Amino acid sequence: MTAKALSYSSGTSQTALLGETIGENFNRIAQQFPDAEALIEVATGRRWSYSALNQEVDALALGLLAKGIAKGDRVGIWAVNCAEWVIVQYATAKIGAILVNVNPSYRQHELAYAINQSGMRLLISQTAYKSSAFAELITAVRPECPELREVIYIAEPSWEQTIEAGTDQDGTALIRRMTELSADDAINIQYTSGTTGYPKGATLSHHNILNNGYFVTETIAISQQDRICVPVPFYHCFGMVMCNLGATSHGAAIVIPAPTFDPALTLQAVQDEKCTALYGVPTMFIAEQNLPNFADYDLSTLRTGIMAGSPCPVEVMKRCMTEMHMEQVSIAYGMTETSPVSMQTRPEDDVERRTATVGRVHPHLEVKIVDPLTGLTVPRGTPGEFCTRGYSVMLGYWQNPEKTAEAIDAARWMHTGDLAEMREDGYVNIVGRIKDMVIRGGENLYPREIEEFLYTHPSIADVQVVGVPDPQYGEELCAWIKLKTAAAPLDQAAVAEFCAGKLSRHKVPRYVLLVDEFPMTVTGKVRKMDMRQRSVELLGLG
Repeated sequence: MTAKALSYSSGTSQTALLGETIGENFNRIAQQFPDAEALIEVATGRRWSYSALNQEVDALALGLLAKGIAKGDRVGIWAVNCAEWVIVQYATAKIGAILVNVNPSYRQHELAYAINQSGMRLLISQTAYKSSAFAELITAVRPECPELREVIYIAEPSWEQTIEAGTDQDGTALIRRMTELSADDAINIQYTSGTTGYPKGATLSHHNILNNGYFVTETIAISQQDRICVPVPFYHCFGMVMCNLGATSHGAAIVIPAPTFDPALTLQAVQDEKCTALYGVPTMFIAEQNLPNFADYDLSTLRTGIMAGSPCPVEVMKRCMTEMHMEQVSIAYGMTETSPVSMQTRPEDDVERRTATVGRVHPHLEVKIVDPLTGLTVPRGTPGEFCTRGYSVMLGYWQNPEKTAEAIDAARWMHTGDLAEMREDGYVNIVGRIKDMVIRGGENLYPREIEEFLYTHPSIADVQVVGVPDPQYGEELCAWIKLKTAAAPLDQAAVAEFCAGKLSRHKVPRYVLLVDEFPMTVTGKVRKMDMRQRSVELLGLG
């Protein structure tokens, strides 16, 4: 009897890794495509060619040098999506300052933590956006943040003065600084939103994120002819790496449809700017497809895009490929600590691979699936923890060697905490999070499988399944269901009837909650920990 192949795969490629810093790469592309559109901010109508954007990036970089920002100094950015976010991203990269991405939803305690934990010297921020009073919160935390020496406010005199100070210089200081930088230098800190304890600062290098952005878009054949609509937040890897660095490393255009996600404004931007690619997490595509006037938008210029951030319902993916004209849409999978993408489907993949898996290993990376208890690689077709190794693995958690050692083992494998299965063909299916797995009466249940089935119900717009405590079985299943507009209400009995004969009885949710929304992170990931806690309260299971 032939032994089953192990769940290990490595990504070969005819395309070499980039050995440049982000600044060197951006300069090269700006020289290659000086007149091509680089950045479009739809809300304000502002546009930059690569040449013009490079000039503004250099002006800010020189202005920051004039303020004494040294290589390795931490510079924060606290803003929703805007053109200035992109300018700050490339300007800090050119001077070797470590950009600290601050989540726009942070409040006083979280802001103070990010500033102090990173040792932030300078913060670039908006003054306010909707209900978020950024300037007020910064004023409140300044007394407890002794290392924060200065704040620059976007679109305020402090921003204009910094740009003007840089514009008046001849650029010699910037050229000199760029010669002192290495592609292996830390250039970015992104705080991961853990469910327990304080967020950890994933520290990423030029080499990490420039290459990952490059290969994500290389995989879907992005070129100078493409225009990428970016509704995902820049403060997250999806925005600043997969979108921004992915676009600029190929000379493509970045289109910002709105400061924060709005499904109608996103589709309007695709139509008006003739975008060829659209990115988003599944909840964004669901919101777009559920717009009452969805069919009225002309999306015919789209050909590709990326869906990532969380598992995608099969039916949503199929509608992207047909009704949204994204025939070459790709699913990508990864995590902040791996820059972020490790797996991706390819344009040549058949429909089944592009809807039922998260693809195969990325170029220049290795992946394996291991038994969480023994650490041994499991046979293909067996669930286990997804691990990855290669250029994309972070340098570590900022000033947190203990947590770094827990996540990255001695052989430099990143342990993700995700449950996955590798098929015989090397494609991987994400089963769920180790911590999300439900153990009912000693049997392992995977919420993703149940969600996929329930999503086929004609009245269900979206669904999430979590485990809740049960005195008899240890855990039971609870389904949070969003109904389609005008759909008749569902109860547990109706859901059980729909599942009868199609799902095993132990996989049928014991509880059903009808909701208007799920608790979400800013990046569109569902917070299942919050859902579990809320379910216990609503169902009286405490």
